Formats: sequence, C-alpha cells, structure tokens
Amino acid sequence: MNRELFDFIKKSPTAYHAADTAACELSGRNFIRLREGDKWELCPRKGYFVTRNGSSLIAFKIPKNGGAPFMISASHGDSPSFKIKENPDLTGEFYTRLSTEKYGGMLCAPWLDRPLAVAGRITVKTDGGIAVRLVDTKEPCALIPNVAVHMNRKANEGTAYNAAVDMLPLFGDGGASFGSFIARTVGVDAEDIYTTDLFLYVPEEGKEWNGYISAPRLDDLQCAFASLKAFSDAEPCGRIPVFCLFDNEEVGSETKQGAASTFLFDTLSRICEALGTDLRQILPESFLVSCDNAHAVHPNHPELSDKNHSVYMNGGVVIKYNANQKYTSDAVSAGIFRLICEKAGVPVQYYANRADLPGGSTLGSIANTKVSLNTVDMGAAQLAMHSAFETAGAKDTEYLYRSLKAFFESSVSVTDGGYKVK
Repeated sequence: MNRELFDFIKKSPTAYHAADTAACELSGRNFIRLREGDKWELCPRKGYFVTRNGSSLIAFKIPKNGGAPFMISASHGDSPSFKIKENPDLTGEFYTRLSTEKYGGMLCAPWLDRPLAVAGRITVKTDGGIAVRLVDTKEPCALIPNVAVHMNRKANEGTAYNAAVDMLPLFGDGGASFGSFIARTVGVDAEDIYTTDLFLYVPEEGKEWNGYISAPRLDDLQCAFASLKAFSDAEPCGRIPVFCLFDNEEVGSETKQGAASTFLFDTLSRICEALGTDLRQILPESFLVSCDNAHAVHPNHPELSDKNHSVYMNGGVVIKYNANQKYTSDAVSAGIFRLICEKAGVPVQYYANRADLPGGSTLGSIANTKVSLNTVDMGAAQLAMHSAFETAGAKDTEYLYRSLKAFFESSVSVTDGGYKVK
C-alpha cells in the first residue's frame, strides 16, 4: 500500500495534479464527470465527481435507495512550497535566479541544497481564447543553495531565512529564460503562454525504511490517498459516501475552491435537489471526517508534546482535540469514530497540543461553518510536518485506509439520547 502511496505522491506534485490524479483514478472506476455549469441528473448505483478550479474535487456514489444521509471525508491536496512569480527571471551577469514567494508555512532549511522540479498549470493562447495545461518538469531544474559554513561561521547556531534573499532558487547561467524553458517542456511557443501558476517541488520518490516511510508532501497526500482508496473500495451501505479533496488548506482555505468556499454546500445541495430530498433533514444523520496528519512525539524533543496526549508513528490513527475549536472532535463525533475504528480493528490514539504551545488547524472547523454536521478530526502521526521531506509510520497508511473504509461502509442514526452506528 505504501508503494501505491508513493506513486500517488509522485503523480501529485501540486494540488492541480492531485485533483487530476484523483479524477483519472475515479474515471478508471467508471465514475461520471459532472460540470458545475450543467444540470445534474443522478442515477442510483452510479458514481460521480466534480472539480472546481482544477485543484479541488468532490466525488460521491448514489445508493440504490437514492436520497440518504452523507458519509463524508475531506482532505487537502496542497502543500507548503515556493510559488514562482509571474515575471520569474532575476537575471545577472553570471546567474539567473527565480523570483518566488512562500506558499504556506514551511520549514525553510530542508529546502536548501535539494534539486527541485517545477509543476503547476499555465494558460496558453488558442484561436478562441485560452487553454489550461498542466505542467510537470519531473526532472530537477532549480536549487536553493546554502551559504558555505566558511562564509557564515554562525550557520549552525540558528539561522533566520529571508524569503526574498536566502530562499531564491538558482535556475541557470546568466541569460537563461525560465519562460522559454517551460514553453519547451510543454511544447508551445513562449509568446503563447499567457499566465502561470507554477511551484517548486521535491521530485525525490518516497522510501520505506525500518518500519517508517519518508516522502515529500505526506501532509496531506497520505490522508488524501487513503481516503480516495477507501472511498473507491467501500461496499454500498445505503448512505451516500462523499470524498472531498480541497485546495488551499495551507493558506487558510478562504478561496473559491477551499474548504471555506461554497463548493461542498453547493455539491451536497445539488445532490439533494437531483434526488428530491431536503439537505436540512439529511445533515443531522450525516458525518464528516476531516483527514489531516498529526504531530508524532519527536524522538529528540519529547518535551514538546503533551504527556497525556502523545502520539506515535505506527500507533494507529489519531483523533485530534482542541478546546479552542482548531479541531472539531468532541465527545459525540470522537465517540462515533472510535466505535467505527474498533469495529475495523484499528488502534486509536488521542492528540492535543501542549497547553502552552498552540498548534495549527485544519479544514474541518472551516468546512463545518459552511455545512454543519457532526465532524471529527483525525489523521496519522508524522514527524517534520511542513518539511520538504516528511516521515510517518509504515503501518499507518493501512490503518488510515481500514478506518476510512469502515467509515464509508457505516451509517449513523440519531436515537433518543444518543446515536446508533452500524
């Protein structure tokens, strides 16, 4: 399963590619592509998917009984990186560097001295307008060089990185043209490229070693892969399973294609409209799993973790809590998901930040403000989140898959004083 994960990561250097990879996988399983601008006619026992901006995707299956509550997973396909600006070339007498800016909050140091490739999308002039093309150089074409310790004797005493100075990548000799390079890569004339959304990425492939896995973009492609595979493999259970892959989680989700957009609400509403059901009646018995990785205890710095809520790689899926609602898990949603994991034979761990070290957040709480339903935040434990190369447990991809497959094959019903899970 980890080899499949590494292949998924290799095909998904950007959110555009992650959505395209998922779309290709779903099409291969006879899912039908829908367009937001068309009228939807949905049939029982059929699967469908829709994309927005080419970087977010929602897929669902209609059960034989038609309208039913939703069982939803949501993960994200974007990762911290460096976006290449529209006028990319910083040309000097001897070197050409690329003008970039940070996308999301990353650990800067691991990006240094790594051969980097470029991927994303461009728009190309056509006779009637513009066409969108995905781009992936696959091979390295840039590198962000460190300053030698001989020139910075304090390099190992802690370094503050200036994104406008220290993190600019070397592209080529003086006079090299990045635009011409991309045009050759895509097979178009440079003057026909109108605009670009291009990012640097680490093309190194994932590796499994001594019970662990290391790869770029484990946050959050490990969860995205496990969710998609579980969604695709799950047996029908009379509910409507929904797989969501959102863009822009790393920058707050507040875009037309992010979890803070109308994308999920619009899609669920249109499903209900096509099936003749009322979304407001269905949501109380629907459930959302927000899938995003958690911080494993660091082997050299265990003091940074809460002693009672430390989680470990290969220890099972992680349910995440936060009193200030950075995570959505509460007694009801966590209890329901724990029961599903127990039925699947998947171990569960509980994570909370150390009280004096506020952590990050994820898309669960954001999506919940647009579509309100019981939601739990979960993921796998990993090290070095937001590094250029991250590490997780070799067992945990399968734990994620098994727990999510069991989730998609479950139903949640409201009872007097509680909930029934089957």
